Amino acid sequence: MATRTRLTTSFTARSTAAEVIADVDLTGRRAVVTGAASGIGVETARALAGAGAEVTLAVRNIDAGRRTAEDIRAITGNEGVRVAALDLSDPASVRDFTAAWQGPLHILVNNAGIMASPETRTSRGWELQFATNHLGHFALATGLHGALAAAGGARVVSVSSSGHLFSPVVFDDLHFTERPYDPWLAYGQSKTANVLFAVEAARRWSDDGITANALMPGGIQTNLGRYMGEAEMALFMTHLQALIGEGTPLPEMSFKTVEQGAATSVLLASSPVLDGVSGRYFEDCDEAPLHQPGTNTGVAPHALDPEAAERLWKVSEQLLA
Repeated sequence: MATRTRLTTSFTARSTAAEVIADVDLTGRRAVVTGAASGIGVETARALAGAGAEVTLAVRNIDAGRRTAEDIRAITGNEGVRVAALDLSDPASVRDFTAAWQGPLHILVNNAGIMASPETRTSRGWELQFATNHLGHFALATGLHGALAAAGGARVVSVSSSGHLFSPVVFDDLHFTERPYDPWLAYGQSKTANVLFAVEAARRWSDDGITANALMPGGIQTNLGRYMGEAEMALFMTHLQALIGEGTPLPEMSFKTVEQGAATSVLLASSPVLDGVSGRYFEDCDEAPLHQPGTNTGVAPHALDPEAAERLWKVSEQLLA
């Protein structure tokens, strides 16, 4: 990767979504936030709506989405908060959503996700985390490409994770048919895919004025952790120890509030500092440095590999064809 200046901002790991968007006016802009009925998705949608954007909550649970939309309207006074059905694990649902969209789209926040789920396959035989976290969002973004291009200066924001450090995309066995299923390697692979998508979208879509970036929101105690029983937590610690090195003390677990967890997403979606910035990975409101041995932060070289990014794009197109 060519040497470039790492982008940093005046915000920190403790900054909130409201703080990073305080001076931004999104009046006239239209946004879609996936998974916006829980966790950092709610706060992301609330911040965008509070800045004046028309926001569509793309959710599996329509009732939860409606309750969330009602709350956001009441808090922000913005009546342009809508709800639409979207199941990212079902290509037909994604096609229905993209087919129904009309007009330009200025901001797409690929926020929804599942983490460390038990081994589950979709009706097409795809491993569920890869299908939901990557393939569903890939189909959504490519299906909305025309709307993003029409907006002029559109932004695509993909919520990844430090879990991407656990695994590259294993092209020879994407769906764990040849190796024992490991929920954390499956999660890591899907989160690497989120970053690789941003890298390749940045290359393919730059002439359309579309930028794409990925981020690590931080550790937040939300419904994302619903599969985290004792066995899953022990396996996570095993992978974490292997990542930072045997004998190296494990870092202390620190958690953000939901408002802090949404800050980097909202920054990438709205800040003028990010105008024209594309194909990068952020954490704590700054562009992340490359991952260093002995740590669980930064971005892995395998997640920024342009050849892997191009290959993943083509494979994703083939799977969804």
